[in-house]
Amino acid sequence: MISYLQVENLSKRFGEQLLFEKISFGIGKQQKVALIAKNGTGKSTLLQIIAGKTAPDSGSVIFRNGVITGYLEQDPRLNNENTVFDEVFDSENPILSLVKQYEQAVAQNDLPLLEKLIPEMDARQAWDYENTVKQILSELKVNRYDQKIASLSGGQKKRVGLAKVLITAPEFLILDEPTNHLDIEMTEWLESYLEKSGCTLLMVTHDRYFLDRICSHIIEIDDFGVYTYDGNYSYYIEKRDERLAGRNAGIEKARNLLRTEQEWMRRMPQARGHKAKYRIDNYYKLKEEASRRTDQPQIELDIRGQRLGKKILELNNISKSYGNLRLLHDFSYRFDRGDKIGLVGKNGVGKSTFLDIITQNTSPDGGSIEIGETVVYGYYRQAGITFGEGERVIDVVKEIAEQVDLGNGKILSASQFLEYFLFTDKQQYSPVGKLSGGERRRLYLLTVLMKNPNFLILDEPTNDLDIATLQVLEEYLRGFKGCLLVVSHDRFFMDKVAEHIFAFEGDGRIKDFPGNYTQYKNRREEEAEERKKEEKKKTPSGTPAPASFRETPRKRKISFREQQELAQLELELEQLNREKADTEHLLGSGTLPPDELLRKSERMGALLNEIDAKEMRWLELSDTQD
Repeated sequence: MISYLQVENLSKRFGEQLLFEKISFGIGKQQKVALIAKNGTGKSTLLQIIAGKTAPDSGSVIFRNGVITGYLEQDPRLNNENTVFDEVFDSENPILSLVKQYEQAVAQNDLPLLEKLIPEMDARQAWDYENTVKQILSELKVNRYDQKIASLSGGQKKRVGLAKVLITAPEFLILDEPTNHLDIEMTEWLESYLEKSGCTLLMVTHDRYFLDRICSHIIEIDDFGVYTYDGNYSYYIEKRDERLAGRNAGIEKARNLLRTEQEWMRRMPQARGHKAKYRIDNYYKLKEEASRRTDQPQIELDIRGQRLGKKILELNNISKSYGNLRLLHDFSYRFDRGDKIGLVGKNGVGKSTFLDIITQNTSPDGGSIEIGETVVYGYYRQAGITFGEGERVIDVVKEIAEQVDLGNGKILSASQFLEYFLFTDKQQYSPVGKLSGGERRRLYLLTVLMKNPNFLILDEPTNDLDIATLQVLEEYLRGFKGCLLVVSHDRFFMDKVAEHIFAFEGDGRIKDFPGNYTQYKNRREEEAEERKKEEKKKTPSGTPAPASFRETPRKRKISFREQQELAQLELELEQLNREKADTEHLLGSGTLPPDELLRKSERMGALLNEIDAKEMRWLELSDTQD
């Protein structure tokens, strides 16, 4: 296999915190590799070093000569002064620069420039490239090209950043949490795109379905080193458990040997020869090995929500619109104890607005909400909360409460509660600014749960959390006795915790489906297949449908290729009409010899037919454009 990347003896620390030490690994052409580690152990830092954005303390990163790389950060760095169009097409790729010039010429109806660019587009075979660009931008819902980057939300910036990386068609793609802020439909498109792509991939993601279906190799950072697995996520889980079992057996063996060596050290005479020194050195190595932990520290969520009364929450004919955008229409539902509901739908269809209405942060346009007296909301917002960068972690918790009642007879101090969530003493007294993105999310989750809610509302809780924390959260939510509403693009997470689905279908429609996300998706696909079969029955092949079954065709937006065709037609019609005028002048001049007169007459007939055909096509495209 052709090697595309070789990492040799790489080490990195931040201050006193060691992330990884003398790690080495390689990635071959067209391999798709996932990087897995707990939050705060250096996943994003390693990607930054490989992408050349951060320097290691020691070691080297070597790419194969000429390999084109693309890198998507967790929070893409974009130029706020640019429009979306300028940012997306800001690239040194010569074909992409050509497509950008062509698109600008089309938008400005610059015919002289188009006349120059179209042959160049043909020569470089840029039309297929342009269609790929259009598809990527469309699938990622990047269609407001005139918007300033500064006016976009965090999710919109992530999609622009992803589009910008994908359209350059890199040979080696580095992605840090690419599915964050993408809805499920876009995540599934990206999954399909990467699956079919021939690029080499190195990726960090917590989305286990996405990871399992895309990546065939796993690199794990653990104990400051790396371990590689030649298989997908399911294979990794199996082999990692075997590795840990072997490691633990080795540690136990070292502890047993240590007892013998400690006795020898106590009884050993002061005069030490060469053999004694060798044994002493081994003793200290053995002691270091025996002191390693055999268990993996993890959060143990055992926080019982407050008692929930009989009346919980009733929504009666709720409606909400913003101008012409209808998000909710006449929706009713009565919540029962133990309801675990997942909210799915495209971005912008009203899921977060629905949550804000339930928590009375937004008022509905119509309908009523009745909330039971015992309901205590725990609302984990997608945007999170803003921590002061210099504020100490323990002070963040103490501002909410000095003590935390877990609801099961246990009362913890603020410091003990932080330990419960795996924040060490050192981290507790460190500024928030030193926490990783995932550790900040874990701190935010802690501040929500410490109030003992009995009605949990989680809006994209999986963003930036590591897989180990997600697994613990999933088990906690499955055993949660209160009500749960969760919005997440993580299909694995949704399948684990949601027992039925509110599907936001657009135009205010919400479908209540009994089952998890995969069951809902399968049923939707079955219904779509059934509709196709019914349409085939109604309209046999080759037989026009009766008038009553025909629908008035809807206007659609003109495609990129059709824009190109329209611009080309305008140029060709201008040339043909010029030739027609010249030919008419020559035919009427009386100066042509008989053979030339015959040839020009035949050409005139062909010109008229060609102009008629091209004008008909031009009218068809112009009507679509209007």
